[in-house]
Amino acid sequence: MKEESIPVPFMRWCLGMCCASIFTFAYLLAPPYVLSSLLALAFRYPNGNIAFIYAIPLIVSMLTPARAMPTVVGWLHPMLDYFQFECITENEETLDANLAKGKNYIFACQPHGVISFCGMCSSVYRDPKHRRVQTAVASSLLKFPILKNVMGIFSLTDASGPNLKKILKRPGTEGSVVIYIGGMAELFKCCRTEERLFISKRKGFIKLALREGVDIVPIYLFGNTSCLSVMKHGPLARISRQLKLSFTLFWGKLFLPIPRDDKLLYVAGKAIEIPKIAEPTQEDIDKYHQQYVNEVVRIFNQYKGQAGELYEGKSLFID
Repeated sequence: MKEESIPVPFMRWCLGMCCASIFTFAYLLAPPYVLSSLLALAFRYPNGNIAFIYAIPLIVSMLTPARAMPTVVGWLHPMLDYFQFECITENEETLDANLAKGKNYIFACQPHGVISFCGMCSSVYRDPKHRRVQTAVASSLLKFPILKNVMGIFSLTDASGPNLKKILKRPGTEGSVVIYIGGMAELFKCCRTEERLFISKRKGFIKLALREGVDIVPIYLFGNTSCLSVMKHGPLARISRQLKLSFTLFWGKLFLPIPRDDKLLYVAGKAIEIPKIAEPTQEDIDKYHQQYVNEVVRIFNQYKGQAGELYEGKSLFID
């Protein structure tokens, strides 16, 4: 028997929609604004003073690094009501105790979605001390003006191998990291009617975990692919794939850049114990990768019934 959700007060629903839309509008408007600002400065149009004033946000952003703002993240709490967000963590007490003792983890998330609203909501929902766990993203996002400052409040870090190795040397939350396994390639595979994960060939994180001896927590982000729909073809889609940023056209409510208020369910499964092997063989990598895939499939099948009507008839495909 399904539990009936408690109605959200209309004003709080509207506030949650506005909070979520900040990020979709940032992705939509930042690229044309940056381009037009650069052109205005280059051609001094309509004159030098106006061009400079118009480009001030760009200039400030270029001079300001991305900065984690856990307090600001906490202010986004109305988003949780808008998306009817729910969080389930298997063995939560053990996980929290291990983090407090200095054990670190790789939190492996899927699916990616256009913008990971489920991942963002989990950061808003969690204890402020856990907001220090960094999320690995493409270096292009950390360099792109405006976007790096807007998205940077969620504590982002470069997804390059050397940087991740450096992070995983640290203890506890400071040495843990969130990785989106399917990346941008996965974005163009999912839709509201079908769930496809691009993880069958993504084994680099397993090799990294084996070399560093870090356990992996598989996480499924139900609803991440339904908040927004994406244009999967065309030049913008090709640019998005190359830059590993969502620069393609996307839409949500009423074909506007407003995310749909579909239910979001965050499920963190049981940690997969990973031994430390300085030079893992392909057999080692394949063994633990298969354990990971099996755990992701288990989480999907076990919890999809709690993820709202959209998931009632959905099947999971592993590419």
